[in-house]
This record gives sequence, structure tokens and C-alpha cells, in this order.
Amino acid sequence: MRATLLALVLGAHLILASADAPAAAATGPVKEEVAPPKISNIIPSAGSAELYNGSGDVSETGDCAGDAKAACKDVIAGEGRLANCLTKRIRAQRQGNVVGRKVVAKCVEALAAFKIDRSKKINKDISLAKACKDDVDKLCKDANDDKAPGSVISCLMDNKPKLTASCSAEVFRTQQEVAEDYRFDYKLFTACKDDVTNLCKDVEQGEELECLAQKRIKISWECQNQMFRNEKETSDDIRLSTRLFKKCLTDQQKFCGDVEPGHMRVQECLEDNIEEAGFSAECKTELEGVIAIRVADFRLDTALREACEIDLKDTCGTTLKEMDEDDNLRKSALNCLQSLQEELKNDKCKAEIHRRLARAARDIRFDEVLATACTDDRNRFCSEVQPGSARVIRCLQDNRNSLDQKCSAALFDHEVKMAEDIDFKFPMKRACAWEISSFCKNVPHGHARIVRCLEDQIENTDMSKECKDEVMKDMNRMAQDYRLNWRLNHACEAEIQKLCPNACSNTPGVTCGGLVLQCLQDKQDNITNAACQDEVFYYELMEVTDFRNDVILAEACRNDVESYCKDIEPGEGRVHQCLRYNKEKLSEQCRNEEMKLAALEYRDIRLRPKLNKLCSEEKAVYCKDVKPGKARVIKCLMENMAQPNFGEECKEELQKREDMMKSDYRYDVGVFTNCETDVDTYCKEAKTKLRGNATVLKCLVDNFKSLAEQCQMEMSRAVRLALWDYKPGAALTTACDTDVEAQCPKGSRSRSGAVFTIGAVGRCLSKTLVEGKRLDNKCRALVLVAAPKDARVYFDHPESTSALIQKIAQVQQAAGLESVLVDTDSSTVTVTGWVALACIISLIVVFIGGAVMLYKRLVGAEKPHTLHVKSGDA
Repeated sequence: MRATLLALVLGAHLILASADAPAAAATGPVKEEVAPPKISNIIPSAGSAELYNGSGDVSETGDCAGDAKAACKDVIAGEGRLANCLTKRIRAQRQGNVVGRKVVAKCVEALAAFKIDRSKKINKDISLAKACKDDVDKLCKDANDDKAPGSVISCLMDNKPKLTASCSAEVFRTQQEVAEDYRFDYKLFTACKDDVTNLCKDVEQGEELECLAQKRIKISWECQNQMFRNEKETSDDIRLSTRLFKKCLTDQQKFCGDVEPGHMRVQECLEDNIEEAGFSAECKTELEGVIAIRVADFRLDTALREACEIDLKDTCGTTLKEMDEDDNLRKSALNCLQSLQEELKNDKCKAEIHRRLARAARDIRFDEVLATACTDDRNRFCSEVQPGSARVIRCLQDNRNSLDQKCSAALFDHEVKMAEDIDFKFPMKRACAWEISSFCKNVPHGHARIVRCLEDQIENTDMSKECKDEVMKDMNRMAQDYRLNWRLNHACEAEIQKLCPNACSNTPGVTCGGLVLQCLQDKQDNITNAACQDEVFYYELMEVTDFRNDVILAEACRNDVESYCKDIEPGEGRVHQCLRYNKEKLSEQCRNEEMKLAALEYRDIRLRPKLNKLCSEEKAVYCKDVKPGKARVIKCLMENMAQPNFGEECKEELQKREDMMKSDYRYDVGVFTNCETDVDTYCKEAKTKLRGNATVLKCLVDNFKSLAEQCQMEMSRAVRLALWDYKPGAALTTACDTDVEAQCPKGSRSRSGAVFTIGAVGRCLSKTLVEGKRLDNKCRALVLVAAPKDARVYFDHPESTSALIQKIAQVQQAAGLESVLVDTDSSTVTVTGWVALACIISLIVVFIGGAVMLYKRLVGAEKPHTLHVKSGDA
């Protein structure tokens, strides 16, 4: 029964099938229904896009089927997931990190076709579109891929610092792919594909952009523009610079292993370590090439742009956009940032400017202005010199006198900029690396503090010759123009404007040649700024240490040094000592400059190293609270020379100083400063005969009554000092030699045939004058000049003196004293010991103050004396 029913059913089906057959034949074969393409519109403003393969991914059944199964079996195709997996596999394969099956060439091409298509529109890249939807709405809502393919992703790259973390990560992924194959940047590929075909068809895949960069001058303008855009977008991350990344991978791991990529951090870390031992030459060459390109175009310097955008606007009054559009504005704005580094508000901007100045100090290629200005001179003088390590800059400096004016001006400006920090003085920093770490380890950078620290250590026996040579070379150079001395330039800016406004030419490239420095020295008593006073003194210390630090003197004495001191090593004042030893042989110009410096030294004991050393104990005992400068310490020492415990070596050195003061008015700061007008008025001719023979001082003595009051006071003090510490044959007091021999007893000498005891001759001559004994007219004039003003008047007006003596006699008689003060027979004042002195003091108080002061100050009492010199005297 069941079999019968089954047969009936089968038959029925057959009948129905045969009935339908003609209809099917009439209509043709049945077609498989095709699914409509999948459209992505995640970012509506960007324009909708048709997804590759309908899934936004490489096909898992096509040329990549086998590789997908082998390497990405756990990856579900779609939204670029399979493409990402295969990309990672290919990268590992290129790095040699894949064992076994490798991605086949056909799959590589299929993957490339997918990425080329995806690069046209952001909505084709699902993961990128999802991650950056909000960023596009905020930053790139006007960009549309329908109108300009690739414009949205390009906009995101322009705003990379402002992107959210998730969007930034996806943008970096696309940039990394472009770094591996330029075809994945739609705009770049479209603009440069013909140039690649024509100029770089034989290069390996991934090296096309490097080839085009080498032939940049031959490529089309559109390709150049797109290449620049790509360089700008990728310059902040070493991973996006395939060649740099590859050549510097070992150095990156060695020196910058803990530095996170991005924002140029790795590149700058490598740059900071470029001169370190063990840094590879391959990486150094590549890195310097990259830096040179970046220096040539500010638009590629992303780190500086990010750090200084606000300071550019607030401090230098410009914007990044304006700088990008105007090359002259760019140069002036960058110069503004460098010149006003101290005024920048953003610490990151300060750090970036500092880094770029240090870089420019190391390599001329990184100072655009200097490199451009000195192209011809570099070819003339330094064509064989390799760039880097400041070699070319040093070469130009060595040929300074032969440079073109334009190059010379640029080099000078470069040196002025580099004067502020040891980091900008590359040869010195390298030569003094150990000294800096040893002597200056706690000294902060900036404001030339470490440079000053090294200068302070120049006499340290532990300083290497290499370091000492560099420090001395730098000091010599600073002396050629005050602007090269950063500390003095900044401390004395206002004083220079006030005291020396016309001392220096403003012509670019023309140095002051020491004129401003000399002006500050000549007018240092008028300097009110304490920091400026300190810096001027420090410069003077440099001068007395090394004659080359006084460029005016060095030039005036060039031939004399060659003739008499060529075997003397500069430093520690040795050449100055040699020149002064030979002063009678020197040219007039050299002698004047050397004597001018010697006069300057007498203002401050610290400028006389030997005197300072020999008198160190005396300073500590007698002058410990005296502030150095304006000859205050020397004055204090001279006031105490007669002290019983005063050292003979110090006394002897002080007396040498006195001898110089007696021979040349310029060494006596009080006379030199306060008698300048009188010298020009009465002693102009004598001024031209300065040879250490006291011509000006004697002239001032001859014209004493006509001198200004302040000059009279200084001359009185100077002559009193000369008579007080009298030496036979001294130029100023030679007129008294005969009188001293005749009037002053031999017992007043310290020992037979030796110099007189301090003060002995002064007392002797004063007593001789008061007693009315005859003195040579010129000697008498000297003694009168030495007398205080109130005492001198009695000798200028004899009638007053006689009246005074009569008055003293009357008082003496009333007191019952016989010939204690006045000898009535000879009408002269006499002294008979302490009783007389007491009477004199009483009479000063009661009757005859002026007369007794005359007697006391001219004659004095026979007891130990202390020399007193007017405050401020030299």
C-alpha cells in the first residue's frame, strides 16, 4: 500500500515538472540576484563613499585568500581588519621577523589596490572615519572628498596637534602606510606618479619619495607642493621618516630608548646626542641633512611652530600663517625670537629657541642667514672643510679680515647671538667638558655664567691646555667689541647709551675695536649701575692678565711685542711686565697705551696681582673692612706703612707704586681725574712729553695758584706724599735734593747711604721753612704746595705771619714761658718737646688756631707718624 502511494506522488511531481519546462525555456536561464553596493556615510560632510568589496576591506577569497588563512585566520574580514593584519605581516616580513610562509606578491598588490582606493575618501576607511567623526565636525567640516578627493584626511593631518587621541592614532596609521608607499596618499600619488615614472622608474617600491627629493629641481610644481605637504605632515615623528628611522634605529635605542616618538621628541633627542662618542656617522649624516631641510623652511619645523605660536604673536607681533606667506617676515620673526629669548613667556618656546641656537653654533648650515651671506667666502676659504662641529664657522673666523663685508657682518651678528651661553660656544664647550663638570658643575647655564666660571679658573693648574686655549681665545675675541661680552653688554646697556653714545659705529659688520670698552674705563667713576661697574672691572682684569684683551694696546704694541717680548707667553701679565721693563725703547704710541693701562691698574689692588699677593696679610690686618676700588685699599695700606709690624715686601711694592705716581700724573687717579681741565689749560705742551719724568706734575706745581680748588687739593696731597716718602733723584722732588743733603741730618736715614725713613724729609723741610732758613725757590714751592691750605696762606702773606708770631710771643710771655714757642730774638717758632706741643694745642683752642695748625701740620712732633692720604686718592 505504501509503495503504491509513493509511486503516485513521484509521478505527480514528474508531471508538474514537465508542465513547467516550456515556461522556463521561454523565459531563459534564472539569474543570481546581486546585492547592492554598501555605502558609507559616517561623516556626512565628507561625502558618502562606496566601500571596497562592499565591506571596506581586501577580499578574503581573492589573491589574498591563502595568506589570510595562514596569517590572519582569526580575523573577521571587513572595515579594514584583514588589510591591517596583512600589513603587519608584510612589515614583519621586511624586517626579517617572519618564519615560514610569506605574503605573496599578488596579495601585496591586491592590498595596495585596496589602500589606493581607500585613500580617496575618508568614509571608505571605516576605522578612521569612526575615530575622527567628531574631529572632522570640529576642525574640517568644510572639507569634502567628493569635491577634492583626499582633502578631509589632509585637513586632519594639518591639525594633528589638536586631534583626539583615538583620531590621532588612526591618522598616524595612515601616515605610516604612506611612508611605506607614497601611492596611499591620493593627492601625492596623483601629483607625482608621472614624475616617478619619468625620473624614478628603476627605484625599489617605497623609495620613490627619496628619489624625487634628490631630483626636486626637475619635478613638477604640483608634485613639489604635495611633497612639501607630506614632509610637513610627517616631520614630527621619526617613524614616518623611513630613511631616518632606518639609519638611526641603533642610535635611537642607545641614546633615546625611553623617549616617546611624536612631536619631534626622538629627532631632538638624537640631535642633542649627535656629538656623543658612539653616535654613528650614518645617523649623523642623515640627521644633519634632515635638519638642514627643516632650517631652510620654517613650515617644516613643527616643534618650534607648536611651542612658539603664542610668543610669536605676543612678543614678535606676527602669526604662523603670515610667516609662511612672507619669507622676509619669517626671518625677522625668527630673529626676534632669538634676540628676545629672555622675554618669551612659554618655557617650551625658550627651550626650542635655545636648541636652535646651539644647533646653529655647531653647523653653519643651521644658521640660514650666515650660510647664505657667506656662501662665496665659504667656497673661497673653507671649501675643504667638512660641515659640523663648528669647523666651517671657525674657518670663517680665522679668515675674518679677508671676508666680504656681507659675510663679515653676518658672522659678527652670529657671534653676538652666541655670546650668551656656553652651549652656543661649541669648540669651548667640547674642549672644556671636563672643566665644566669639575669646576662649574653647580653653575646654571645661561647669561654666560659658565663662560665666566671658566674665565675665573684660567689660572687653575688642573685646567687642560686645550680648554685654556679656547677660553683665552674667547676672551681675546670679546675684547674686540663690547657686544661680544654678553654680561658687560647687558649690564652696561644704559650706561653706554648715556656715557658713550657715539663711541661705536652702527655700520653692520664694523666692530668697535675696544672704543666703547675704553670709554667705559675712562668714565667708570660716572657709572652708577653696580653690575656694570663689576663687569667693567672684570674686563680690566682681563686686560692686565693678557695684553691681547686690550685690542687698542695690542695693536699699538704689535711691533714692540715682536721686537722685545716675542718669546714671552701671554697671560698672567707677563707681556705687560716685559713691555714696561723695556719702556724706554717702546714706540711712543705703545708706551702711552701701556702707561695708560698701568695708571688704570693703580685704581684697584686686585688689578695688581703681585701687590695684592704680597700685601694679603696687611690687607687682612689693617684694611679688612675697606671696599676695593678707587684705590681705597691701596690708600689704606699706605696710611699704615709706618706701622711697626708692616711687612717689608708689601711696603717695598707700595713704594714702587708711589714712585710711578711721582713720575707720571696719570698714575695718580686723584690728580688725573680732578686736574684734567687744568692740564689742558696750563700744561698742554708738557702733556706731549710724558716719559715718566713728572713733566705734567711739575708744570701743575709751577701753575699751582691758578689751578681749580679741587685740583689744588689733589696736587697738595700728591706733593706731600712725594716729600713724605722722599727718594733722592725722584723726578718730582729733584729740586729739593740739594736742600735735603744740606739741611736734613744723616740720622734721618734708615741706614747709612740708604733711603730716608718715611716722613723724615717731610718734617725736615717743613721745619726748615717754618724756621725761615733758605730753601731753593723750586723746593720752597714744592713744600708750600704740600702745605695744607690754611697753613699755606701764612707764607703767601708774610705780614700776617709776622703778626701771628708777635701774638704767639705775647701769649708765651703771659704764660711765663721762655722761648718755648717763639724765639723773640729771631722771630721764629721753636719746639722744645712735649711741653711745647701741649702749649701749641692750648693755643689752638684758645687763641691762634690757624697759626698752631700751621706749625703742627708743617713741623709735627718727633714721634712715629702714620701717613694720611685724602679719601679717594690713587
